[in-house]
Amino acid sequence: MDLFEYARANTMEKEAPLAARMRPKTLDEVVGQEHIIGKDKLLYRAIQADKLSSIILYGPPGTGKTTLAKVIANTTSAYFTQINATIAGKKDMEEVVEKAKNEKGMYGRRTILFIDEIHRFNKGQQDFLLPFVEDGTLILIGATTENPYFEVNGALISRSLIFELKPIDKEEIKKLLRKAVYDPDRGMGSFNATIDENALEFLADISGGDARHALNAIELGVMSTARSEDGQIHITLEVAEECIQKRAIRYDKNSDNHYDTISAFIKSMRGSDPDAAVYYLARMLYAGESVTFIARRMMICASEDVGNADPQALVVATNASLAVERVGMPEAQIILSQAAAYIASAPKSNASCVAIEEAMNEVARSGNLAIPSHLQDAHYKGAQKLGHGVGYKYAHVYKNNYVKQQYLPYELNGKEFYRPSGNGYEQKIREHMARIKREAEE
Repeated sequence: MDLFEYARANTMEKEAPLAARMRPKTLDEVVGQEHIIGKDKLLYRAIQADKLSSIILYGPPGTGKTTLAKVIANTTSAYFTQINATIAGKKDMEEVVEKAKNEKGMYGRRTILFIDEIHRFNKGQQDFLLPFVEDGTLILIGATTENPYFEVNGALISRSLIFELKPIDKEEIKKLLRKAVYDPDRGMGSFNATIDENALEFLADISGGDARHALNAIELGVMSTARSEDGQIHITLEVAEECIQKRAIRYDKNSDNHYDTISAFIKSMRGSDPDAAVYYLARMLYAGESVTFIARRMMICASEDVGNADPQALVVATNASLAVERVGMPEAQIILSQAAAYIASAPKSNASCVAIEEAMNEVARSGNLAIPSHLQDAHYKGAQKLGHGVGYKYAHVYKNNYVKQQYLPYELNGKEFYRPSGNGYEQKIREHMARIKREAEE
């Protein structure tokens, strides 16, 4: 690097966006992701020992995929190069491979190739890399916001370790924002700015674990806010709202309001009001509530409050839970809205919920009552000599696949736990059960 290149690089670093300036340079500066870069974890040890193999970093935007690649670049003795899959073509990859071969042949150095947004490469482009990854010419670091098992060739997947990055914890985001405001070297400390605690809390919460999103908001706030009479730039809640273009709503995930909102959401679905259900869903999503938390509560509601009146409700809720994990926000809100509207509109019954509650109470009261001998396992040696399984009637050889026999312990003969309602599909269940019992007696 000559003098002019050094000066240009130095100027670019100083004038780079805040998120770029705040990017960690060592592993110890990285916030979050303790599950993969904690000091006892494989990736941490591999980076520190400079023994990295091909990896794919998968996670939402702003969680540190490029940051980790940059840390590796600062740590490794290998030749490090990077390309972006959105603009790179075959010629770029051929140049990288040629350079890697020269580095290995002439200097004995490995080459680490970082490909940002690797899911943007088509199958042919990914296939081109495969032999060079396989023979060790390249050590691949791929970064993607998409599930690599869907978007990256299986052959590359099999030769790489997959590390999933999680949204950064709220408290870690707050630490990062404080440093961004007050650090005079890499942050904005030279601007003499200060941030109110409620503004800090709001930005950390609303960023949804995306550090870049939060840092961009802080930078905009400091750069666009006039100084007060005391000479300081004050980042208040109102300024934070303007910077991120969202209004702060009263929704602390550890407060009563959090529990009040989820309670209203569940009760609206239970009460068959899809409009209210979708409204409270929107309140939670706007406030940055976890989509997985919402999806879990919807699955519970689908079973507890809809039950067998519409068995499809649990299927819808469960599939919604899987879908939002794969899709992420903002599209996940569409999936949650569909499922919430379905559950709210479905016929309701808590008969299966009442059944298990009463059965649990009965077990607690009466203990382990003897199982009728004809229902006991008859397959092990000596079972029939003990009378186990003797006299059991196989339901499938009888009309309607039903035969009357004792299933409950004898002490509970005639006891009912599940009493289907007259709503939705449970009406059919009730009619079906009544019919097969009646016809069995005729």
